[in-house]
Amino acid sequence: MEKLPCEVAVWDIVPAIRAALAQEMVSSGLIQKDVARILQIQPSAVSQYISGKRGYRIVFSDEVLQEIQDLARNLIQGKNTDFSQSFCKICIHARNTTQACDLCEENISRHYTPQQ
Repeated sequence: MEKLPCEVAVWDIVPAIRAALAQEMVSSGLIQKDVARILQIQPSAVSQYISGKRGYRIVFSDEVLQEIQDLARNLIQGKNTDFSQSFCKICIHARNTTQACDLCEENISRHYTPQQ
């Protein structure tokens, strides 16, 4: 049985976005404990994202990376008012532009049509 597009997002894309956010925030000078608090995840998850043990399977397009960097900057500065909406926007964009893997790409293109 093939993966549903949402399964691909939950297992691959969401962790990759979190990993990229965590890496961006740590490289901006935040400690992992603060990143965990802001992203509302466990510090151990941040550690795994930073070390590449989790969320490492996706290579994002430059556009998606820019959106992740913008969100990280806004979160650090306390400017983001709706994290869920911003995160979902990035996820949808990533699902449409990221070459995850052949299976993921095939499932996404076959089952997911973005709402414009």
